[in-house]
Amino acid sequence: PPPPPPPVTSARPDTNATWHIDLEAPVDTTVDAGWYDIDLFDATDAVIRAIHARGSRVICYFSAGSGEDWRPDYASIPRAALGSALDGWPGERWLDVRSAGVRTVMAGRLDLAVRRGCDGVDPDNVDGYSNANGFGFSASDQLAYNRWLASEAHARSLLVKLKNDVE
Repeated sequence: PPPPPPPVTSARPDTNATWHIDLEAPVDTTVDAGWYDIDLFDATDAVIRAIHARGSRVICYFSAGSGEDWRPDYASIPRAALGSALDGWPGERWLDVRSAGVRTVMAGRLDLAVRRGCDGVDPDNVDGYSNANGFGFSASDQLAYNRWLASEAHARSLLVKLKNDVE
């Protein structure tokens, strides 16, 4: 297989960077984009290799603030850390971001991103504090978790963008 693209030398993509967000399989690897945002679990290794072969970067999406009952690691999430259902998303529940068990599962997802060859990660649903999550945790609890996610991603040499925490 071709070697991966050279390491990213900036903490952020160029402001003129092109993006292709394709979170459903099969991923269209023919799109002319410098950055692909794909699902960590659903995209195949062949897709990641094909994106890298074209010289593009791979950002791997996963939900860091909710548990999705169709994910292979769902059973590893402590039952006490599963909160309210996300409105409009069957099978998905908010997570208690204060839980050490949730952090263990998310660390495993970051490790998986490294093993799969992702250049960065796209943790979603990191705004549970502003939703009816079933736990009532605070914005400062959320901020501590989001900072932990970013720190853990960077410790693994992954770029990170946090999705859905505008505030």
